[in-house]
Amino acid sequence: MTLGSGGSSVVVPRNFRLLEELERGEKGIGDGTVSYGMDDGDDIYMRSWTGTIIGPHNSVHEGRIYQLKLFCDKDYPEKPPNVRFHSRVNMTCVNHETGVVEPKKFSLLSNWQREYTMEDILTQLKKEMTATHNRKLVQPPEGTYF
Repeated sequence: MTLGSGGSSVVVPRNFRLLEELERGEKGIGDGTVSYGMDDGDDIYMRSWTGTIIGPHNSVHEGRIYQLKLFCDKDYPEKPPNVRFHSRVNMTCVNHETGVVEPKKFSLLSNWQREYTMEDILTQLKKEMTATHNRKLVQPPEGTYF
């Protein structure tokens, strides 16, 4: 996020940016089907996060709850976080053996911009679940994990 007008801009420091994201994640997002927060409140570097996506209606994901791990290293938000499903899911952008969301197969990560947030990632992954190529894929049994 950059602030400023008249051609000047200020780059928001990493920790301030992550604090903003934490506050948003704790308040709840949109319709409440996507949420996220820190794994360890004592982690002063704010690296490890957990995300949740409730599967979208009218898809094979409907009613399922998916847990994800997001890891923001020191280069975040200049570079995207590492994103990995903890819950087993069958999607074209997710490695079937590790649960890692593969940047080359998920445009938000491959075309990452500093303004993007973890909320954007989770919201886009939920949207991806309803895409034609993912909408009807057979899913692993609910409650199974990587």
